[in-house]
Amino acid sequence: METKPLFNSVDEAELYLKEKFGVNESYDVGILHTHLYEFPVLLVYINGLIDGMIITQLLTNTQLKIADKTITENEIIEHYFPYYSITQYDSKEKWLAALLSGQVTFILSNGSVYTIDVRSYPGRTPEEPDNEKVVRGSRDGFTENIVQNTALIRRRIRDTDLRFELHQITELGQTDIAISYIKNIANEDYLTQIRDRIKQIKHDGITMTDKALEEWLFKQGFHPLPFVRFTERPDIAAAHLLEGHIIIVVDTSPSVIIVPTTLFHHLQHAEEYRQAPAIGTVVRWIRFLGVFLSLFLLPFWYLLSVHPEFVPKALDFIGPKETTDIPLLLQVLFADIGIEFLRLAAIHTPTPLSTAMGIIAALVIGQMAVDVGIFVPEVILYTAITAIFTFSIPSYELSITTKIFRTVILLSTALFGPSGFFVASLALLWYVGSVKPLNVPYLWPLQPFYPKALLRLIIRYPMPTDAKRPFITRSPDRKRS
Repeated sequence: METKPLFNSVDEAELYLKEKFGVNESYDVGILHTHLYEFPVLLVYINGLIDGMIITQLLTNTQLKIADKTITENEIIEHYFPYYSITQYDSKEKWLAALLSGQVTFILSNGSVYTIDVRSYPGRTPEEPDNEKVVRGSRDGFTENIVQNTALIRRRIRDTDLRFELHQITELGQTDIAISYIKNIANEDYLTQIRDRIKQIKHDGITMTDKALEEWLFKQGFHPLPFVRFTERPDIAAAHLLEGHIIIVVDTSPSVIIVPTTLFHHLQHAEEYRQAPAIGTVVRWIRFLGVFLSLFLLPFWYLLSVHPEFVPKALDFIGPKETTDIPLLLQVLFADIGIEFLRLAAIHTPTPLSTAMGIIAALVIGQMAVDVGIFVPEVILYTAITAIFTFSIPSYELSITTKIFRTVILLSTALFGPSGFFVASLALLWYVGSVKPLNVPYLWPLQPFYPKALLRLIIRYPMPTDAKRPFITRSPDRKRS
């Protein structure tokens, strides 16, 4: 079926474009009268989003005369134009969205509109992400280019069932997102839920990309827990796709969203799978221990310090041996908040000065604070150890959440003593167990209890061991081998 031209003439199309973009109001919008072979066309493009060399070469190759005078201008661009990616449009909205995304438009004299995809977005080459470094493994990572990101995943999963559904969301931003999954492995109910929630997004733009999308899709509200897992590594994204998870790629974001996920997905790291199973298991145990201590060590030390009657003789070294005029609770809070200030300062400090800032913070401020009596030495020690444990959490979002939970337990302990410590811990456990993003229990397989799945979580089994896809993905084909 022949597509009806969008405009009645080139003049009408040019007038429409000038009404939309203004006259000489946007320097990056190019509107140029040229010709393809012997036919006049209107060339429209967004400077900075196209590959200028390719356009120059294509225009150079289409300046010859056509011997066959019976060929129409539509046939010229559909059959003789020396480029593979050509699309004709019958909707002005879809055409403008393509134009603004970087596709070059040719408007023929009869008003037909065609685009060719010669996009070349500004950006960087794939490199290892700073947040997910490994000792051994691939050094490529996602970039801000959605085309590059999907290619990095496609390179690792060469299967015809791998899908990348493209959607455009928000009214002004027109942000491209791709829902990635493996057909017949990913759960269709989850896919339907995500598609429906995407259609419900009514907003002008999501410049914060994947994080803003998480809040729209999963109604996060003021929950401190991360409802999705973010990763900047294509090997991790590919591994989750093979398990039956769904990946959401957002243009201009160097990380992708993985759903559904649980608490334990945020505690996994690629390094465990780059080492021998025994080594990976030990590394995993150490990480779990670090997470546990980052949450409970500081409140528990405070509890024993203010209630020395609970300390056995073998542990009588616990508790401050010196005293100051500042209450111990305020010392702990100030020290913990001080580390947060150091983290923020490190983010905003230029790299050449970051080492000097670390030395000043550790040697000068820390030591002087002890010398003048603001802190007792044990507060500095246990706060620093807790910070190290917190940094061992692979997920940055979960590490921030852990700090919040730790502060809640600490304050409860200070107010209500031992009862406050245990009640706050149980309340925290209840809260985490009650969260169900995408209707998936956040503590699975601990609650509800799945012993085999929990064992695989604790132990990093060898890859040849027959393992089914995780139950929470509800994959229609759970067998992997």
